[in-house]
Amino acid sequence: MLNDLAIVDAHHHLWDLNACHYPWLMEKGVRRFFGDPAPIQKDYLAADFRADIGSLPISKSVHIQVGVAPEDSVRETLWLESHAEAHGLPSAIIGFADLTAPDLDAQLDAHAQASRFRGVRQIIGRSAEENAANGSGLLLSNPAFEEGLRQLAARGLSFDLQLVPTQMAAAAELFARVPELPVALCHAGSLSRFDDQGFALWEDGIRALSALPNMICKISGLGMFDNHWTAASARRQFDWIAAHFGPKRMAFGSNFPVDKLYGDYAAIWQRFDQLSQGFSAKERAGLFGGTAERFYRI
Repeated sequence: MLNDLAIVDAHHHLWDLNACHYPWLMEKGVRRFFGDPAPIQKDYLAADFRADIGSLPISKSVHIQVGVAPEDSVRETLWLESHAEAHGLPSAIIGFADLTAPDLDAQLDAHAQASRFRGVRQIIGRSAEENAANGSGLLLSNPAFEEGLRQLAARGLSFDLQLVPTQMAAAAELFARVPELPVALCHAGSLSRFDDQGFALWEDGIRALSALPNMICKISGLGMFDNHWTAASARRQFDWIAAHFGPKRMAFGSNFPVDKLYGDYAAIWQRFDQLSQGFSAKERAGLFGGTAERFYRI
């Protein structure tokens, strides 16, 4: 039941293939860690997003950078700002910046031309295979990356953390050293191994990350790792996150249109609705809106 919820989608994407260069959207025949991207390798604009949302009361949304060519990172943010001014969404923008770059200050200054710019996502981990190919996991031990995180904090910005369970312990140590930086864990930590060993590693990582009071957890992207997930199959993940982060530090995200590969928007939201039936009305309001509004300052 909606119960007068004003829903905030804390994690989605938009793209215009004529506005920016998106290598992964333009590269044909390459399977990604989440599956075959071919069905979504076309423009996905606010009108398309609203059509997918349908009658659900989505009041605000947060756009997360979507893998443009690095030289187009600021262009993506500025395009999103103009798109939001014309169409009302997104409400906040998380852009890409290389936190290890000598010109980080200039990058952030350029992003800040957009009034909706709130922070940065620089992906640490997607999958074991893709991490090995691009070396992104090395960021966790790079002193320049830690300094870049401190620069975000000094500007009042946030960081969106995408990683895999094998990286969680090291990430918890790193982000504990930058306690003033607000951090949003993307995709509930990207659990992709559902055997006992996989769950144990992920559960230990969630326990470590949730001990950091500056971190929230976005429940999003579950379809990327379990293409046929249901409320029942996600129950163990959801309850573990609720037990450790608590409802006040959890936020719903659709991960559309990537998760559109595996289900329509209403069906995905209904699964989260089912999962959260044990929450109080106040806790549900936080999960579906309040946490994201507070964290992303919208």
